[in-house]
Amino acid sequence: TSVMRVQQLLLADFDTALAPLDLTFARFECLVLLTFARDGRLPMTTVGGRLMIHPTSATHIVQKLAAQGLVERIRNPEDGRGVLAVLTPAGREAAEAGMAVLVERGFGLGGLTGQERVQLFGLLEKVRLGHGDFGLATQATQP
Repeated sequence: TSVMRVQQLLLADFDTALAPLDLTFARFECLVLLTFARDGRLPMTTVGGRLMIHPTSATHIVQKLAAQGLVERIRNPEDGRGVLAVLTPAGREAAEAGMAVLVERGFGLGGLTGQERVQLFGLLEKVRLGHGDFGLATQATQP
């Protein structure tokens, strides 16, 4: 229960911090995911899978971002039925601005010392790896 409560507190804090940028944490997370993609584009199925959300939720998030001009939705040239989410230059700027805001706020972990954050990240990494979440190579020491 404590883990889930901390998640809720952090998400609420992130949503509040990102609101002046007209972003929710869910939309920010999608933008960041696209910044990590080689060419700033991913199939919608990949977006939903990597964000660990239902495909309908991924579609809703990308539609909101598209309405803001932060993402474009285009047909996947490799699969005529599929859709790609494509990061726009404005979307990249929004992701960078959102990251700056969250970094400034210490990702909601300002109550922990540097050593405590390192311990927390190590423990969380262990839990994630235990569940087969192997996409940690570049994230292991970051919030």
